[in-house]
Amino acid sequence: MPHPALPIILGAALLLAGCTGLPKGTEPVTDFELDRYLGQWYEIARLDHSFERGMECVTADYSLRDDGGVRVLNRGVKLDDDEVEEAEGRAYFIGDDDVGRLKVSFFGPFYGGYNVIALDDDYRWSLVAGPDRDYLWILARTPLLDEAIRRDLVAQARGLDFPVDELIWVDQGQACDAWRQEG
Repeated sequence: MPHPALPIILGAALLLAGCTGLPKGTEPVTDFELDRYLGQWYEIARLDHSFERGMECVTADYSLRDDGGVRVLNRGVKLDDDEVEEAEGRAYFIGDDDVGRLKVSFFGPFYGGYNVIALDDDYRWSLVAGPDRDYLWILARTPLLDEAIRRDLVAQARGLDFPVDELIWVDQGQACDAWRQEG
């Protein structure tokens, strides 16, 4: 069982590390339209982190909050033991609301960077970085992403010096179908 102070300690460490930053040499997308970004996204790939370790069928749902922020609901399942995990957070723009740069929190007042660094014109896929090159996600509106688009996004991330050889490709296949119907 995790130590009860772990989220506070982790959050404080992230805050001290300046975790709402933007990886050097990257830029968030401009002409960002939050209304078009809201809704469900499927996690296609990610860099490894303890908070998602072993998770498959991962989705993120974004909706508006009453305070003008964004409600973030992340869900995933550990297929080996059918254990569903859910985390709810909140996100707010850093700067202009037409720039894909937000801060997100799952631990009280502690925020991390959420930087949309590539986005399809039709909002079908996005490439999201955290505050540094240790955090990267490929998201899509559908559970499967065309192989050519996957290659292009990996090439973009490689060009920005992300460790793309360490990407974990998330299972979004048939094993997730029953879980999705229940969720």
